[in-house]
Amino acid sequence: MYEYDYRNNLDYYNYTNNNYNKPMYTKDENPKSLYDPYNGFIRGNMFPNLYNSYKLSKPRDITPNNEKEALLLFVDSIGFAAHDISLYLDIYSDDKDMIDLFNQYRTEANKLMDEYQSKYGPLVINSDATNKIPWSWDDRPWPWEN
Repeated sequence: MYEYDYRNNLDYYNYTNNNYNKPMYTKDENPKSLYDPYNGFIRGNMFPNLYNSYKLSKPRDITPNNEKEALLLFVDSIGFAAHDISLYLDIYSDDKDMIDLFNQYRTEANKLMDEYQSKYGPLVINSDATNKIPWSWDDRPWPWEN
């Protein structure tokens, strides 16, 4: 009978994952040491010292095909940056520089989301852009309908 030994897998992950069992954030972080929003977005992490490339040596670039896709990529990137920094602020709530950067990204994300929704329709179901008669959530073609 085959017996699974979990310790073998733990040893494997200890040596292959560069960030295994390391502190997630340190107080040494500062806004100048972070990735820009796009590079943080495609890596899934704004903090270079926490980025683990896993199996990719270089993350795949996202190439928008039109203005709508480019604006959505910008909305996603800035929103991701604000969210990732908010996770840092959960631990270091007194870091003024990071709070300022978070508020800058949050404000920019809200402006970009409003711009996108005014041009292309609502992004989320609880958006003010759905506050129309007739119901506007499904009045645009869905991505798979084009």
